[in-house]
Order: sequence, then structure tokens, then C-alpha cells
Amino acid sequence: MKRIAFALLALAFVAASLSAQAPVVPELKGKTVEITIWTHEDVNRTAIEKRYIDEFTKANPGVKVNYVTYPSGKIKDIVTAGFAAGNGPDIFNLEIFDAYPFLAEGFVAPVDLKASGYKSYKDIEAKYVSGMLAPVVEGGKVYGLPLELTNWALFINRKMFRAAGLDPEKDWPKTWEEVRSVSEKIAKRDGQILLRRGFDFRYPYYLTSVVPMVEQLGGELVSKDGKKVAVGDAAWLKVFEYFRDFGPNGRNLGSPTYTAARKAFDLDKDEIAMSLSGLYQIPRLKAANPAFYDSKEWMVVPFPQWKDAKKVVPNNYYGHYYMVSSQEPKLQQQASWALVSYMLSHGEEYLEQVGIVQPTKALMESAAFKAMPYSDVFAKDLAKAHIVYYGASSTKIDALLKEAFESVMLSGVEPAKALEKLRKSMAEALADE
Repeated sequence: MKRIAFALLALAFVAASLSAQAPVVPELKGKTVEITIWTHEDVNRTAIEKRYIDEFTKANPGVKVNYVTYPSGKIKDIVTAGFAAGNGPDIFNLEIFDAYPFLAEGFVAPVDLKASGYKSYKDIEAKYVSGMLAPVVEGGKVYGLPLELTNWALFINRKMFRAAGLDPEKDWPKTWEEVRSVSEKIAKRDGQILLRRGFDFRYPYYLTSVVPMVEQLGGELVSKDGKKVAVGDAAWLKVFEYFRDFGPNGRNLGSPTYTAARKAFDLDKDEIAMSLSGLYQIPRLKAANPAFYDSKEWMVVPFPQWKDAKKVVPNNYYGHYYMVSSQEPKLQQQASWALVSYMLSHGEEYLEQVGIVQPTKALMESAAFKAMPYSDVFAKDLAKAHIVYYGASSTKIDALLKEAFESVMLSGVEPAKALEKLRKSMAEALADE
């Protein structure tokens, strides 16, 4: 019955979106404007956004939109090169820790209130859950609108648990120690070759999912006064040692060199039993492997904590914010913000078709959100989480974390030496801001 209700609700969302009326922007009447959008690949999102663009351009015939997608791992460098060459996009979105430096350097225009249909910047902030716009508010102005807000939880393959003699309903890991011990029971090897993983991390997203492991133990990436970095030796060293023990030179349970855990999980080919991902993964799983999705042989549980954690810290949430270039003429900026605002007015369809959550109060409290499988798990973790570090040097710091942890995991560098180098490099990066 619940599945039928969910299907009917989904059809209602699609019907509502198809009947949506795109705004006619008075400033664009009789004008010709060409807009370029650069965004990361997502087949489901591309389909609906191209439809929104078509609706918008029919309502505003002088507007032409070039919609270009790039792989998630490459788009940051492409946007950076574009702006450096003076040929950046009109509209773009990146993960906030990659996007914030563009805002800090003046490449992003504030939201055009009239074009976006808002009365004030306070009006925009009132629409969203508290704190969700904090990374894009400067001087009282809002410089981005959230496409999605993402936190990760733990996806589990029930079949693989049972095959290892585990009861997925009782034996799913609540702690990082249990993640390791469960992975040992599920792992299958041919000599030193790991054929089946119990769990593996989402490399190289260290800011997102590894920093919370440090914070659970009382450590910090950057102190609250901004004067110290990599705070709390005991916390950092314990996490470094966990990665060394977990990796190919330790218990050989996982590695950055293996097939991405998220992709392998969806295939359900007895390759991995647990993976970290967001609510968006559920429609991707359904599209990639409908038989596995329909089997209900998967489940989602909260982000693990340490057994001796000093505080509960779920996975850091991050957001993709649609931003508009400040380097283009005002009319182009107006057209861009009008289009962004129209696309984002379809929050329920983004959720149902793509599984991404726009953190509006209306959506988070809606029947649509509550009907999504395991949305309660993500919502409960989100309520206790904080946003990922997004300072002007965040991209550099993320790269330094990758270097440090992978040097320990893959190259045998001692954790104490890796921490010392990380702390020095982070301090230098922050001093350059």
C-alpha cells in the first residue's frame, strides 16, 4: 500500500511540474541573451533541468541557454580554468568548499532579487532551514541558491551480511570499530588480492567524512578562533592509525585504488557490502539496478561513531549552490538568476526524480520528503551535523588531507609524521588567505 501511495505521489509531482508556468521576465522582452550553464553530470537531473530550460526559453524567446555537463571529478578544474581565461560560465554549481573561493575572490554576483522573485535577502533566508545559506551570505547579501544539500549515511547489502553469517537488522555497525570487524568477516581474498570488501571509504572526500571521525574524538580541523589547525593530537593520530590498519598495508580491507565503493555497491555483484552515500543514491540505485532496488535487500543506517566518542558527529553535510558570474553584463545576470530561481522552484520533483534535497522548510516538512525511503535516517543525522569546512583555502586543505591520509594508508608514512606535515601545510595555506 505504501509503495502504491508513493507511486501516486510521484505521478502527482510530475504532473504538477509539467503544468508549471515559467515566468516572463519583463527586462528580457525584445532582448537577446545567451546563457551558459556548467554543472556536474547527473542523468536524472539533466533530463528535468533541460525541460525547465525549454519552458523558460519558450516564455522568454530572446534567451538561448547552453547547458553543459562535466564529470564531478573534473568540473572544479574546468570552472577554475574558465574564469582564469576570462571565459567562465554564466551559471555554475560546485560543492561549497570548491565554490566558496570563487565567492571570496569576487567572481560571484549576489542574487538579483527582482529577477528571482524575492522581496529581500531576508525573504530568501526565511525560505530555507536555518543555517543552510550561511556559506553564501556575505555582507547581508545572498550569493547562491541551493540546488541540493547532502549528508551521507551507511548503505548496507543485506544478502552479503547473511552470507557472512550476520543478521543485518542486528549486526549493522554502529561504531567504527564494528565497521572494521564486520568488514573482516565479509572480506574475501585470493592471496593478497581483495576480491570482496565489507566497507570502503568515499575517497577523496576527506573533509566530508573523515574530519567528522576526528571531531567525534574531540579533535578539530581548525580551531574556533582560526588560529590553530589539526587540533587534538590523540584524535588525529587515532584516525590516521585506523586508516593505516584498514588499508592494503594493514588488514587489507580497502583502498583508494579500488573501484569506487558507491558504484560497486549499486551493481550488487558480491563486491562490497557497505558504502557511504546520500539520499540521492536511492534513485540512482533504482536506475542502475532496478532488480536490486526492488528486492529490498538493502538498507540505510546512521553514520558510524567511535566506541569512545566524546560527542556525536554525523557526516558533514555539503551543498551545491547555483551561482551566477559577476563578470557578465547586468542583463545576463538577471536572466541567469531568473532561470535559476525557476529551476529551483521544482523542489519536489528534484527530490522524487533525482533524490536531491533542497533544504527549504517546505520540502523538509513535506509528505514528499517523508515518503522517500530512509529519509528519516538522513534527516536525523542532519539535525546533529554541521556543514563541511568551506574557507577560502578549503580546496587546498582537502588536497592536503588526501595527501596525508593516503601517505599513511598507501606509502607507510608514520601517522605522527603525516600529522606534523599536515599541520604545517595547513597553517601555511590559511596564512595565505
